[in-house]
Amino acid sequence: MRVPGIDPELATVRAARGERGVVTPENLAAVKARDAAARPRPTVDALAADGRFEVTELHAPGAPDVTLVHGRPTDATGPLPVLYYMHGGGMVMGNAWSVMPRLLHDWAEPLRLAIVSVEYRLAPQAQYPAPLEDCYAGLLATAELPGVDPARILLGGKSAGGGLAAALALLTRDRRGPAPVGQLLMSPMLDDRDATHSSRQMADVDTVDSTSKATMWQAYLGDLHGTDDVPPYAAAARATDLSALPRAYLDVGAAENFRDDAVAYADALWRAGGDAELHVWPGAYHGYDTIAPTAAVSRDALEARTRWLRRTLAA
Repeated sequence: MRVPGIDPELATVRAARGERGVVTPENLAAVKARDAAARPRPTVDALAADGRFEVTELHAPGAPDVTLVHGRPTDATGPLPVLYYMHGGGMVMGNAWSVMPRLLHDWAEPLRLAIVSVEYRLAPQAQYPAPLEDCYAGLLATAELPGVDPARILLGGKSAGGGLAAALALLTRDRRGPAPVGQLLMSPMLDDRDATHSSRQMADVDTVDSTSKATMWQAYLGDLHGTDDVPPYAAAARATDLSALPRAYLDVGAAENFRDDAVAYADALWRAGGDAELHVWPGAYHGYDTIAPTAAVSRDALEARTRWLRRTLAA
């Protein structure tokens, strides 16, 4: 099967980085341990960046296991809009701290925005619905934070975090919880069924191969995986009612396993009368902007996301 070409800059960086290897149920624990060792958590003092940011850690009321990392420009005044962010890592890896430096630099400072990153429990030790419930508890706490404007909350996430952000938008709508003004879904992990053309086309080519993808969904869904009983709060692509959701930004690489999932979700939002902006970046594989942040396509993606954030906050 023919596959889309990889952007030359991205291909060079990927080759120098080497392949991460396939994630299987048998090696998942070892992969998680290696990832935790390779992804150190910056301290609050380090995140403060010599006083540019005020950074605090707190726990969600009623959910003491849910830690929130809250950062904002030190010189910002008045209630700030907030990006409530869920990190990536396939539901099995990652942490709330390691994503903060880029979020603070790229968006908190130039957009005068608060960032709250949630440390949700990871699969397979915590399976659906526990990670999503952690995110909901954190959202409720974020809406009550002093110095945050509860009428201007944005949900955001990349990869697994993008999937959680989409699911959280559905959940808070249906529970009549805080009403976000937007959802920023970057290469989101939306569909457990692995039935799209891109999932077959990029099965053994993308940085997230089909075996690793299935392993992560199995870890998250447990006995639900492979059944027709997966609810939309677990995999947002299964939702049949996408009405009354906040405006959405979706982007994905043309050479990603998740490409068609993101395109289909944007189309479903439009069909429901929703507001969605979609970008499919040519030659980009999964995680391209994390692996090669200075590549031209990564810079273009950041600029497009920033423009959307600015427009959404001004609306």
